[in-house]
Amino acid sequence: MPQILRIGPYSIYFWSNENEPLEPVHVHISEGRATAHATKLWITSTGKALVCNNNSKIPEKVLKKLVRVVEANSSDIIYEWIEHFGKI
Repeated sequence: MPQILRIGPYSIYFWSNENEPLEPVHVHISEGRATAHATKLWITSTGKALVCNNNSKIPEKVLKKLVRVVEANSSDIIYEWIEHFGKI
């Protein structure tokens, strides 16, 4: 799984084995190791991050901070998505 960012104990990454057709741009967040059932954030074309689910049970206060980090880095994340998957 390509790790995009590491914030304290949290990894922000792409899950390489995504569905076909490819889902819209998003990242997964988990504490420690990557998992297929982690918290998922969608990233809009304007750079806004939307919580799709919080399967990792990240505390709300921490999740809000992580959302802001993803939004601040959204253009780099979108670029990395295209590099990794070859399309949006």
